[in-house]
Amino acid sequence: MGILLKVAGWIDTLNTWVGRTVTWLILIVALISAGNAVMRKLFSLSSNAWLELQWYLFGAIFLLAAGYTFLRNEHVRVDVLSQKLPERAQVGIEIFGVVFFLMPAACLVMWLSIPYFWESYITHELSSNTEGLIRWPAKLLIPVGFALLILAGVSHLIKCVGFLRGRCANPMLVSSGKSDEEALVEDILAQQANQSAESARGR
Repeated sequence: MGILLKVAGWIDTLNTWVGRTVTWLILIVALISAGNAVMRKLFSLSSNAWLELQWYLFGAIFLLAAGYTFLRNEHVRVDVLSQKLPERAQVGIEIFGVVFFLMPAACLVMWLSIPYFWESYITHELSSNTEGLIRWPAKLLIPVGFALLILAGVSHLIKCVGFLRGRCANPMLVSSGKSDEEALVEDILAQQANQSAESARGR
């Protein structure tokens, strides 16, 4: 079990590095989008290549960060019933869901997407749009992204079994702390409360 937990740690390190690196693409997409809009509005200049680059980068953000999102336990869950159960029962349901739903679906998509990418690569497929980009880098994101998600699923399974055997913490509580968005909302509310208090004192 100890060796498997080390493997899970290596997988988590990989997905964490990929996820944190990919977050910078959000800024790049925003800059490209803004720059493209400015050039189109002010100078009547535009290019399908820049538009497609935005789509490619959005796909990279969505696909490459899937494993990191799963690691952080941030995927949407419909657990109205399971959250009322004991921790061990919740982890048992998690194992069932990962083994019989997540892993088969992710493996199937990854397997089917490999020839989809390979055909585009060997034929040097180009976009049908004028000045469009080559297609294979975007298609490569599909098997790579799902491979990272599969690795995250393997890591999660190891940690779930480790928890049931008393060897590690509950992996479903990874993101039990406040998210960045929640922390920001609380900070804004605290500032508004302070301003209201100062206004009341000023009266």
